Amino acid sequence: QVQLAESGGGTVQAGGSLRLSCAVSGRTFSTYSMAWFRQAPGKEREFVATVSRSGSTTSYADSVNGRFTISRDNGKNTVYLQMTSLKPENTSIYYCGARPSTTSRRQDEYDYWGQGTQVTVSA
Repeated sequence: QVQLAESGGGTVQAGGSLRLSCAVSGRTFSTYSMAWFRQAPGKEREFVATVSRSGSTTSYADSVNGRFTISRDNGKNTVYLQMTSLKPENTSIYYCGARPSTTSRRQDEYDYWGQGTQVTVSA
């Protein structure tokens, strides 16, 4: 069984930065594509970023492209999301997901999820 645990959320002022981490335990981390999604109150969960199993390929939602960076360390079984120039509309619960295949932007194609970490951006 794969278990995911996000950390690094918190409250930051607009324009600030945060780095989220997602530690993965269980089966071989490098066999999973990883992604970050987020869900704001009253809204559906939406795609943020994804990284391939090797870490060589990344993809971003248009709204975060150029401000957020996804990366992974297969030696540490961890995926990261570096967020810069944060905006109040980025306030959400951020979730990481794992998928034993190629990357996807669809949340229904991810098999494992963490419990989420709250990010709050104040104006």
